[in-house]
Amino acid sequence: MYWKKLPSNLILIRFKLKRKELRKGDSEDTGDNNEKTSENTRRSLGPCLCAGTRQFVQCQVVNDDYSQLDNPVFLRFVTQRFNAQLSNVTQRILSSEISNRSRFCIKDPETDWDRAFNYSSNPDFLSLCIRKTRGDITGRLCTPAEIKFYFSNFFEKESESANYLKPNKNCNLTSWVSGCEPGWACRLGPSQEVDLNISRDIPARTDDCQACCEGFFCPHGLTCMIPCPLGSFCPLATLNKTTGICEPYLYQLPPGQPNHTCGGANIWADVGSSAEVFCPAGSYCPTSIQNFSCTKGHYCRMGSTYEKRCFKLTTCDPNTATQNIHAYGIMLIAALSTLLLIIYNCSDQVLTTRERRRAKSREAAARSAREKARARERWKSARDAAKKHAIELQNQLSRTFSRKKTVTHAEQVKILSKTKIEADDDQLPSMHASTSSASYQSSEASEGKKMETSDLMKMMHAIEDDPDSCEGFSLEIGDKHIKKKMSKETQMHTHSQMFKYAYAQIEKEKALQQQNKNLTFSGVISMATNTEFRKRPVIEVAFRDLTLTLKGKNKHLLRCVTGKIKPGCITAVMGPSGAGKTTFISALAGKAVGCTMTGLILINGKKESIHSYKKIIGFVPQDDIVHGNLTVEENLWFSARCRLSADLPKPDKVLIVERVVESLGLQAVRDSLVGTVEKRGISGGQRKRVNVGLELVMEPSLLILDEPTSGLDSSSSQLLLRALQREALEGVNICMVVHQPSYTLFKMFDDLILLAKGGLIVYHGSVKNVEEYFTGLGINVPERVNPPDHFIDVLEGIVKTSTSSGVSYKELPIRWMLHNGYPVPSDMQQNSAGLAMSSMGVNLAYLGNGINSDGAGTEEQSFAGEMWQDVKFNMERRRDILRHKFLNSKDLSNRRTPGVFLQYKYFLGRVGKQRLREAKIQAIDYLILFVAGACLGSLTKVGDENFGAAGYSYTIIAVSLLCKIAALRSFSLDKLHYWRESASGISSLAHFLAKDTIDHFNTVIKPVVYLSMFYFFSNPRSSFTDNYIVLLCLVYCVTGIAYVLAIFLEPGPSQLCSVLLPVVFTLIVTRTTDNNFLNNLANWCYPKWALEAFVIANAERYYGVWLITRCGTLMKLGYDLRDWELCISILLLNGVVSRVIAFLA
Repeated sequence: MYWKKLPSNLILIRFKLKRKELRKGDSEDTGDNNEKTSENTRRSLGPCLCAGTRQFVQCQVVNDDYSQLDNPVFLRFVTQRFNAQLSNVTQRILSSEISNRSRFCIKDPETDWDRAFNYSSNPDFLSLCIRKTRGDITGRLCTPAEIKFYFSNFFEKESESANYLKPNKNCNLTSWVSGCEPGWACRLGPSQEVDLNISRDIPARTDDCQACCEGFFCPHGLTCMIPCPLGSFCPLATLNKTTGICEPYLYQLPPGQPNHTCGGANIWADVGSSAEVFCPAGSYCPTSIQNFSCTKGHYCRMGSTYEKRCFKLTTCDPNTATQNIHAYGIMLIAALSTLLLIIYNCSDQVLTTRERRRAKSREAAARSAREKARARERWKSARDAAKKHAIELQNQLSRTFSRKKTVTHAEQVKILSKTKIEADDDQLPSMHASTSSASYQSSEASEGKKMETSDLMKMMHAIEDDPDSCEGFSLEIGDKHIKKKMSKETQMHTHSQMFKYAYAQIEKEKALQQQNKNLTFSGVISMATNTEFRKRPVIEVAFRDLTLTLKGKNKHLLRCVTGKIKPGCITAVMGPSGAGKTTFISALAGKAVGCTMTGLILINGKKESIHSYKKIIGFVPQDDIVHGNLTVEENLWFSARCRLSADLPKPDKVLIVERVVESLGLQAVRDSLVGTVEKRGISGGQRKRVNVGLELVMEPSLLILDEPTSGLDSSSSQLLLRALQREALEGVNICMVVHQPSYTLFKMFDDLILLAKGGLIVYHGSVKNVEEYFTGLGINVPERVNPPDHFIDVLEGIVKTSTSSGVSYKELPIRWMLHNGYPVPSDMQQNSAGLAMSSMGVNLAYLGNGINSDGAGTEEQSFAGEMWQDVKFNMERRRDILRHKFLNSKDLSNRRTPGVFLQYKYFLGRVGKQRLREAKIQAIDYLILFVAGACLGSLTKVGDENFGAAGYSYTIIAVSLLCKIAALRSFSLDKLHYWRESASGISSLAHFLAKDTIDHFNTVIKPVVYLSMFYFFSNPRSSFTDNYIVLLCLVYCVTGIAYVLAIFLEPGPSQLCSVLLPVVFTLIVTRTTDNNFLNNLANWCYPKWALEAFVIANAERYYGVWLITRCGTLMKLGYDLRDWELCISILLLNGVVSRVIAFLA
């Protein structure tokens, strides 16, 4: 027998091999001989196979005969057996003992073990150690208990250095053998057994202390050896006699031991503590005892086990640690720039080509319509001349030859009219009828039927006899049996067909207006009965005792306002500055905030909310809230698409837009950008008309305008008023604030509401009767003085009333109340009684400023009181705004506008065009981000000590700051546009989603722009894809936060917060002090998750000799290698939540 079982379960194998057989096995090269020799060897070494997975093999040569270790076959076999058992030990320890405490840094124990301790490819250092220890390697190898003792030192936060271990059984104050010194190890005693199940107690190991083997490290304070991991270089140390240090390691020889020499490696820890055992940069180490320089065309990072080939287009000299991939960054940014230029140029070219094609079709249609109109006029002129000549000839012949009764002149006119109508029907080409409104559906009528005389025509003749009887007339009154014409349903698909249809209708309407150019009420009625003009749903607004008081300040903005504005009429609201004109129309439109309103507002005689009709109500603000980076036509078309009925055919929408452009005189500038303060566009007057046109294209039933003629010259004002008169012909209720109009404009209004300071009505009635009313009060308008100017001067107190009249300008509101029998407020009753008894009246001094008697005597508040009142007022104003925004009123407009998805499509087109026209600003953003990436990539290298945590911190600050400031423009610059559009019924959700969708283009592109410099300059170990994903989620997150800042704050404070927040949040996240409050606060800061994702992505690429560095750094930072997906998810969640908050705000 070749083996026997020894005590303590230690297997002792005695190998006696004949030298002849060994020499024969070495010398024969044939296949048969080799197989025979291998078989003999396996028979001789068969007992070695009995070693189980729980035991090592200790090979001892009998009689100190070590010659068999010189046999390569024998040594290779023993090495393989030992490597297999060593693998089982290290794998079990790493997967069970250590991994229980290092789950945060070891995701896959098997993979990490394979990368650190799989020596199967080249176990030469094991063979050298077996020969050096004379086969006693197992007695010097650390047991699981000792390995656990060593590695547990790294998981203790109070341990500042890995060079010193705690006292243990073999190395303590009373027992310190030479094997306790760094780089040395001892073997077990003869009575000790090597049992890998001993994982609790450290065995006694103090015999035969020797220098540590190459490829192993012997820690200071332990008397055993641990194999160095892959990626390390652990040669024997040599003594530097000058410094007394064992190089390349940093330990010294113990004093008083002259026979003690330098041993092997003494430590394996993080790179900061044991950089000497790491394979140096520029070299690669296939095993822990081999070190080769990197060849040309390859690069080797620190801790490499093989050399990596450099990318193409890069040059790598010998001993290169990293490859220079700057060229790839330049190529990436060049490719991206080219792609963006192609997208920009192609998109601009497509839009330009489409607009030119439409313009060409439009011009051709307009030219054709005008030519037909001129031909029709010539035909009518020729026909009228011929008919006149025929009538004259007929009269002449009748007087000469006929005995019949001459036809009276009136009958001739009737015959002529009848003949003219029949000739028009027979000779002139039929024209398409006007389109129906969004809420009005007309029915078809058979051709050839003649309209019978209706009650409306009878009323027309009666009204012509008594013009004053027109007040209160409703355009809904008429003969119910009148049959309306409807155009034939034609299928028009091309732009040319739609433009021809539109301009044919416009020319026909012009001809009809020319026939009724006097615009008397009879003309209005004749146009209303004509089927070419259609009525819209009427809205009559009545108000009773309407009073608005400023919250918290007891000041009246409006007081006791009673009256109504009627459909089909243009009502002008006038008064001196501060009289409450804008407040009045804001109250009618339901836009008054920060005020307490009393009284009633009735819609068509019912107490309904004005917001229920917002889809058919147009409100033109005093400021020209128009998108400056869109053309005139694009502004109008967007309003038409989103606010007209979804069922309205496309040709009818084209007709509506073209009619508004024509009536407002915007043909010459329809393709011009409106312009902004920074970039000049159309003129101020044209901009004002575009502001009005935004509401006209939606065909409102109630149109409220705030000083639409301000800044317009006389001709432009008249052009605007004529367009409004045409709207009034269709039954639109128009109320507008004007400021000292000319006499011509003043006569174009139907009704007038004159307000005095304090929001009190002085006059409300027909424009024709205003002078008569004031004359009755003794206020006469001098000659050559514009009446509205004179009345406003009187209300201002500039023009004094005559003494004979006995009326003061402060008494005029009371006079109006008494004149109409309206109730007088209690604080005015005494004075009103005096006015009733005395024709001279009484001076009402307390009405001067529009503040009631109680408010006039209020005591002055302290500074703190005023501040509290201001804060309270602002809070109530914000509450009113939110209440109006989220007010769910019943829709009574009977107009079904496009849904959210269709409006989302329209918003996408609009925002896309705006972004294309802001390409220069976008390019500057990209350039700044590009420069920031180059600077940070060059200056902040991604260090191996902390896996680039410092460099990535600067990246988070820079990218967050730049992307936030750029994203502020999405919502901070067009808040007024948003409020105007949302108040008119346009979907806020579609608006928000469209802008966010377009901004996703920047979300995708900006990380590429930044990484094209940062990544290829810093050259981290993590992949470009991992860095891009993290940066993509970071940009998405900070963009949402920028939305919140832009909506909640003004532009100035929002920019300051965009700069401050990234810096403060990053400082909180990267702090070094232990504070529970800061730890909890850091979890709510988005930089924590971005930084953790960056570090984890980089740390996963560090393995082998970097294993302890990875675990130590992640433990210090508090990161978990398995949380990369969690970090990405939290960044995305922050982006989603911030967007929800921004939308609700």
